[in-house]
Amino acid sequence: MSAGGGKKAILAALTANAGIAVAKFVGAFITGSASMMAEGVHSVADTSNQGLLLFGQRAAAKDADELHQFGYGRNRYFYSFVVALVLFTLGSVFAVYEGIHKIQHPEELSQPIVAIVILVIAIGLETYSFLTAVGESKPLKGNASWWQFIRNSRSPELPVVLLEDTGALIGLVLALGGVGLTMVTDDPIFDGIGTLCIGILLGVIAIVLIIEMKSLLIGEGATPEQGRAIRENLVDGTEITSVIHLKTQYLGPDELLVAAKVALAPNLDIAAVAAAIDAAELRVRAAVPPASLIYLEPDLYRVI
Repeated sequence: MSAGGGKKAILAALTANAGIAVAKFVGAFITGSASMMAEGVHSVADTSNQGLLLFGQRAAAKDADELHQFGYGRNRYFYSFVVALVLFTLGSVFAVYEGIHKIQHPEELSQPIVAIVILVIAIGLETYSFLTAVGESKPLKGNASWWQFIRNSRSPELPVVLLEDTGALIGLVLALGGVGLTMVTDDPIFDGIGTLCIGILLGVIAIVLIIEMKSLLIGEGATPEQGRAIRENLVDGTEITSVIHLKTQYLGPDELLVAAKVALAPNLDIAAVAAAIDAAELRVRAAVPPASLIYLEPDLYRVI
């Protein structure tokens, strides 16, 4: 699985969300719609989040140094985790608070048709952003389901953008429903209900992202497919006869650490052992390109 930074998807989302945020705040100011205000804050959070993802990619590109000898690749995981926290605090909490406030103290909407027009335009822009993220994700997803891709991807940006865009589209539909029902029934409580639903939706998405990004930040190993490929390519059947134990961990989306103890055939001299180890490393890197750091300990298999 290629790590893939998804920069095109991030830039598409950033551009769309920045424009949408301005339009939503203008609409909220004109109409007094809580749904529009919540969606405006949501778009500001999303725009900030895309900026954080780009900053994380830049920070991760720094060369390794004496203090961080395995490099800075985990910056991408850290800033993706921050994105999830921002989505929860700035998006979900605000929308839930605003929704409850508007349900308790409903306010009439002025010129709600303005909100409808802005929300329809926003749905078009968010759809463009979402389709861009889907297009970039498909080559990495393979035959897995979208949920499996989000759960198993070792690259954080595309799952983040996919979930954010999905939440944005559903949130826009909820806002549209809230404003539309308010227009039809002349009861502004529906605007508050739509806002509350948006907040709950953002909270669920944020919690999923927090769980996934925390797991990546702590350190995840190779995928099951990668683990099998590593084991198969470590063993050549002649010099290296088996893998005694294997440990892997992603140091960043593009860098997989592989540490293994391998059993060698008896009576090999030092030169043959060194050649067998070098050959095994080449096979593993060819089969699993992210496996850039490989440490192999040669041993003899012993039955205890």
